[in-house]
This record gives sequence, structure tokens and C-alpha cells, in this order.
Amino acid sequence: MDKAKVFMLRAIELARTGMRRGDGGPFGAVVTRDGEILGEGWNQVIATKDPTAHGEIVAIRAACARMGSFSLAGCEIHTTGEPCPMCLGAIHWARLDRIHFGFRVEDAARIGFDDRDFFHEISLPSAERRIPSQESCRDEALALIEEYAGLPDRTPY
Repeated sequence: MDKAKVFMLRAIELARTGMRRGDGGPFGAVVTRDGEILGEGWNQVIATKDPTAHGEIVAIRAACARMGSFSLAGCEIHTTGEPCPMCLGAIHWARLDRIHFGFRVEDAARIGFDDRDFFHEISLPSAERRIPSQESCRDEALALIEEYAGLPDRTPY
């Protein structure tokens, strides 16, 4: 059997187990490299009362812990559903090379997980978004990034 299919079936198994336990929705994920699973996760939003405990985030955290690195360059993620904006951001920050997903955003929307509004909101200029945002203490915040930029031993990421 194709390795990508094996990994997706594992993600589905994780999602099903977590969903049946009441941990969260039907979302599971595995992070792989060179045919090996480095991290696994499933949606644990309800179990942990943490809105960021999506399957992809949990799997990324597990893989990073195992690798001892914040970079997962050279790795792939297999996830039951097309990633939401938060998970997509985490995938990019982790530098994953490829995303394999089972069902689409539209499919998830049919059962109450409608990310389409989030994708739309993010595409709007900040002044037009539903949640207002504004600058505060800009000069002090700029001084902070200048201080960070000047740290001689900082680790770039």
C-alpha cells in the first residue's frame, strides 16, 4: 500500500478514536519524514478546553518535541481535513514541505466546522474585519524589535 495512504489512514484512525472519546471533532494528523511518523495528533479542543488543540497543531508540537527543533523542513503532514487558517499558519511556520488532506473545507462546513468565514476575514484589511484592532504603544514596541534584532546570539527563525 502507498505510504501516503497508510499515513492518512493513521490520521483517520486517530481522529475517529478522539472523536468517539469526545475529545473534539473528526480531525487527526501525522507528521512524517522519510517514511516514518514523527508526531501524531487529533483534535482535543473539548478535552483540553483549548481552542488551539487542533489535530495538526498537536501533531506538529509532538514532531517538534521529538526532533528537538522548531523546524520540520523535510517533513510532510497528513491530515484528515484541509487545514484551517490557524493550522495552515502553523504548517508554514514549521516549514513543512507538503500537506496531504482528506476532506475539504466545504465538507467540514457541512458538519459545523466552517472555516470559510475565517479565510475571508483574514483576507480583509484590518479596518474592515469583524474584530477591531488598533495600534498601541508603537514606539515602545518598535524599540523592542530593535532590541531583539541587536541580540548577538539570537536564533533566527
